Amino acid sequence: MNRYLLLLAAMILATGSLFAQLTLIDVIEQAKAQSPMAKAAETRKKNSYWEYRRFRADYNPTLQLYGNLPGYNRDFFENRLDDGQIDFQSRQQISSALSLGLFQPIALTGGNISVNSRVNQFNDLSQDLTRYNTTLFNIELEQPVFGFNNLKWDKRTEPLRYEESKRSFVEEMESISKEATRRYFDYLDAQINLQIAEFNLANNDTIYRIEEGRYNIGKTTRDKLLQVELQLLQSRQDVTQAQLDMQTSRLSLRRYIGLQDSSNVKLELVMPAELPKFAIPLSDALTYAKQNRSDYLAYERRKIEANRDVARAKSQRFRTEIQASFGLNDAEPVLSETYSQPNQQQRLNVTLSMPVLDWGRSKARVQTALANQELASYSLAQDIQNFEQEIMTLVSRFEVLRLQVEITKKSDEVAQERYLVTQNRYLIGKIDITNLNIALKEKDSAKRNYIRALREFWIAYFDLRRLTLYDFLNDELLYQQEG
Repeated sequence: MNRYLLLLAAMILATGSLFAQLTLIDVIEQAKAQSPMAKAAETRKKNSYWEYRRFRADYNPTLQLYGNLPGYNRDFFENRLDDGQIDFQSRQQISSALSLGLFQPIALTGGNISVNSRVNQFNDLSQDLTRYNTTLFNIELEQPVFGFNNLKWDKRTEPLRYEESKRSFVEEMESISKEATRRYFDYLDAQINLQIAEFNLANNDTIYRIEEGRYNIGKTTRDKLLQVELQLLQSRQDVTQAQLDMQTSRLSLRRYIGLQDSSNVKLELVMPAELPKFAIPLSDALTYAKQNRSDYLAYERRKIEANRDVARAKSQRFRTEIQASFGLNDAEPVLSETYSQPNQQQRLNVTLSMPVLDWGRSKARVQTALANQELASYSLAQDIQNFEQEIMTLVSRFEVLRLQVEITKKSDEVAQERYLVTQNRYLIGKIDITNLNIALKEKDSAKRNYIRALREFWIAYFDLRRLTLYDFLNDELLYQQEG
């Protein structure tokens, strides 16, 4: 027996799975692992990581090698002689340069400090002249005074943005769970509807034969027989439509969760079992949302960005920059001689830019930034209020949805039993076909209502996970911030 099972399993693996039963959790896990949406979320997560790495690298020193390859120049130039006459003389020149520099931004002040070494070569071929100009080292400082320090503001916003992206990834996964749940129930609806349609077809076929026999012996009217025949034809149409709906929903589900469509693979969904028991205190839901959701980090980041824009607008009213450098350089005909006794090189520049009359441009720029800052404050307050209202509404609905599932499940059981009783009474001639049809419609409606209630419950459950990043069923956080 064991050898037979192993052989059967090997055949299924070799030819592809011929039949698969999937639960709701199976569908969700498959969607998170293989769906195009999950892969897109993974890609966005990687992009955010490398954007953060780039931001961190902006604060590290940079070693750069740059220069000019030998350049050749041959032309005529204007030369004024001692007697005032102008002579045009030819020249041939070759020049090249090579520099090595270490650059370090200063995050605290927004300046930049660098250490450079440089060598230049100049050849005048027409005069057979060679000169070298070298800078052994040069230390240079560039420092804005009262200017806008972009590095300082990035240091406040970019870590928040990166943390947002990590939490957003988990939220996207929960959104995928929610959408996979929706498509799971779309397919389950189609599956149940096909089962109902096939049951009704078989049942109406039996009823037609019974009514036909009664008509032949004069116990029913032709009107009743035609009514049953019409129901039989409608049942056949319902089966055809249900098969089409199931094919469409199956294709939609398979594509969403990343399964290749194949005719030799048949999927059957397993209806969710009993609802899990867990409590969702409103205070806990709000607390988890504030601690975990990316939106709350986004609120804080947007406040900082509004303050940053005000600081940038104020810094543009006037600009002052200090440039200072100190180095050793020399120029000699021989390269080695330029390093023997280099001379000091010192520079100090202070540049100033201040509008004397700009007709209110600077003031308007600052006032616009302040108005945007105030508007951002109001918008953030409204966004937070709307977000909290969404959570409160969902939590308050949750127990109602649970109760709705229990009621519709009981209604489904009662409707099924009532139909069996009604069917037996019809078979013994106690009731007519009209009452049987009423019981049949109530049975089908009760089943569909139960599936609909399950759908709403599980969609709400995964929506709450997305909003709070907390799993109330297993009592655990869905995202742990790295220490």
